[in-house]
Amino acid sequence: MDQATHNKIVSFIWGIADDVLRDLFKRGKYPDVILPMCVLRRMDAVLEPTKKAVLETKEMLDSAGITEQRAALAAAAGQSFYNTSKFTLRDLKSRGSQQQLLADFEDYLNGFSQNVQDILENFKFRNQLPTLSKSDSLGTLIAKFLDPEINLSPEPVRNGDGTLKHPGLDNHSMGTVFEELVRKFNEENNEEAGEHWTPRDAVRLMTNLMFLPVADRIKSGGYLLYDCACGTGGMLTVAEETLQKLATARGQQITTHLYGQEINPETYAICKADMLLKGEGEHADHIVGGAEHSTLSHDAFPAQEFDFMLANPPYGKSWKKDLELMGGKDGMRDPRFKVMHRGEELSLVTRSSDGQMLFLANMASKMNHGTALGSRIAEVHNGSSLFTGDAGQGESNIRRWLIENDWLEAIVALPLNLFYNTGIATYVWVLTNRKPDHRQGRVQLIDATQWFKPLRKNLGKKNCELAPDDIQRICDTYLRFEETPQSKIFPNAAFGYWKVTVERPLRLHSQLSTKAIESLRFASGDEELRSALHDEFGDRLVNDFPAIVGDLEKRLAEWGNDEDEEESEEGTPAKKGLPEKTKRRLLDASSWADDAQLVVTANALRQELGDGLFEDHNVFRERVEEALKRLGIRISGPDLKLLLRTVSWRVETAPPVIAKVHKPGKTAADPLHGFYEAPLHGKTVVVEYEPDPELRDTEQIAFLEAPPSGMPGGLPSEASAQAGIESFIRREVLPYTPDAWIDPDTKSTKVGYEVSFTRHFYQPPQLRTLAEISADILKLEQETEGLLTELTKGVPA
Repeated sequence: MDQATHNKIVSFIWGIADDVLRDLFKRGKYPDVILPMCVLRRMDAVLEPTKKAVLETKEMLDSAGITEQRAALAAAAGQSFYNTSKFTLRDLKSRGSQQQLLADFEDYLNGFSQNVQDILENFKFRNQLPTLSKSDSLGTLIAKFLDPEINLSPEPVRNGDGTLKHPGLDNHSMGTVFEELVRKFNEENNEEAGEHWTPRDAVRLMTNLMFLPVADRIKSGGYLLYDCACGTGGMLTVAEETLQKLATARGQQITTHLYGQEINPETYAICKADMLLKGEGEHADHIVGGAEHSTLSHDAFPAQEFDFMLANPPYGKSWKKDLELMGGKDGMRDPRFKVMHRGEELSLVTRSSDGQMLFLANMASKMNHGTALGSRIAEVHNGSSLFTGDAGQGESNIRRWLIENDWLEAIVALPLNLFYNTGIATYVWVLTNRKPDHRQGRVQLIDATQWFKPLRKNLGKKNCELAPDDIQRICDTYLRFEETPQSKIFPNAAFGYWKVTVERPLRLHSQLSTKAIESLRFASGDEELRSALHDEFGDRLVNDFPAIVGDLEKRLAEWGNDEDEEESEEGTPAKKGLPEKTKRRLLDASSWADDAQLVVTANALRQELGDGLFEDHNVFRERVEEALKRLGIRISGPDLKLLLRTVSWRVETAPPVIAKVHKPGKTAADPLHGFYEAPLHGKTVVVEYEPDPELRDTEQIAFLEAPPSGMPGGLPSEASAQAGIESFIRREVLPYTPDAWIDPDTKSTKVGYEVSFTRHFYQPPQLRTLAEISADILKLEQETEGLLTELTKGVPA
């Protein structure tokens, strides 16, 4: 099919929307009618020559009582789809009433095979029929698609004298027409286009990055391609075309098998219809979708491995519903997102507010590890995938899993405003489990943000494109694998770090003052509420609680109702009353009694020890314990800790509070890890200090701080990791906080990974020289002086 014929067909069908649907539907709804009608007309034309054979086969099968008829009917039709209705679209042109036309048209639709029914159902095409019928537009719509000015049949149309009027439209050409219509509708409704339509220039770049590095290793045979967020199927189509072209150029004969999954019903229907229109019935069977088929919670291909994978997953989209269906973070058992890595179980579960990295983990889990070519992946993400997620969290763990397995080959930064519905920065991640030798243990970062061609007219937020020269430049930079201002190469270890918790000791002064002791009366929490209730009910809360519990319940139920009604920011009355949990705590008689007993105990200690200031909390604690023994008062450990903390406060110059004393000779001193030598009762012992939560801090220590370990990618061993962390703390922390230590429990040290393009590619603006600045100032002074002379000319002195 030549370009003129292609353009004529697309323009004619595009015009049908304005001719028939204007004022009936919003422009954004046009594709809901035009695209399924385009599919129906093509299928009707393809099935027309075999219509009689299909009806005869159907009658025969029904007579024989055979229920499984799909294979036989498809064989009779000679296609992967069929229609058992007695009608064709041409039969429906002449109907006396709209009611009869609607009934017959519905019968015609019901006659299609299940794969076509799936398309119609997800297009929600039947929902549009009442509007078309009531407006007397259904017949007009059918007539327009049967217009002799266009031919959607694979058979040519000839004039009366036998000359060619319209060439036949083969499957590939029909698919091209359909894809062009989809593109035009998406660009017309550009506010939604990016949700399911990735610009073709970006797709061409992704496919080139995926195929070119292994183009010479592609052999004759079958290859499986997969898109886990396939939208309208454009990525799979371009990927198939690119792979076929590369194989043909090298004399290889290949077959491709396309697999995809899509949650959006309409875009899934477009994708599946496109496959059927191109005669790819097998591919269409491998496209799974609809509202119930989320890739995250309902993996359609759980045991399948693929050779090539590419996707443009949704950015910043909540996957909370999927998470709940999968059992929540704690109940997650999906092997795609709970992986064993170097003897450790890693959770790849990300924040529920953004699940884009899970699509990358999903595809990495489907890599083919049994072939020489392995698998290659190209997936586009926004910038948050580079750095979001703290050490040990899902996003960071995904980056760690990919990099430490040496699967991440490169990340390419794309120009801003390349996509239809977002102007944010986007990046192509390229993965493979068969890195060539010269790439092993290393990752390439490419800054292609300045390689683009401006568009003459914006398409939504898309104001530029990747011209063929730009794509070639990016691919050449990728294949050369050399250090340039736009290409940086790093060992895997350059992206890893440890998040280490740094502790400092708690230092307290203590004093049994009346004010501090009185605050123990409300030690169970809700101090303000308890104080107000104590003012109202007094000691009866302790001495006669059963007698006042009814009044207390009533008081709590009415709490806040006696205040002036306030309004919230939205202008609605503010919610009054106390939370039920708070009420239950305040109605617990034992909490009042326990707090009162703490006050009694503290007053007894004050009588015994006085109200003097203790500048060493360790001495104070010993004195309190001795006094309690003398007084015969028994108190639980938590209550004693609460009492001591309530009558103490932080002072930077106080001695550290000892948390644990080790027996002599049992533990060696190691101040860096919190084991200190200290004098105690005339002996030198090893102690651990109680950490101060308010002084607790963390340090992010790069893997490159560790001495060389000889491991692939420069990754640290356990021994080199410890040496690197200790060296950093001694150099960067201890000179400024000599009493700091790091937790000896290695589980508290988290491993994280992040990729910072800004750090590696940022170029500060060139500052002007002092001479240039001085010249500008002098020039301004001269201009000002001349202006002043002009203004004062002729004015008497």
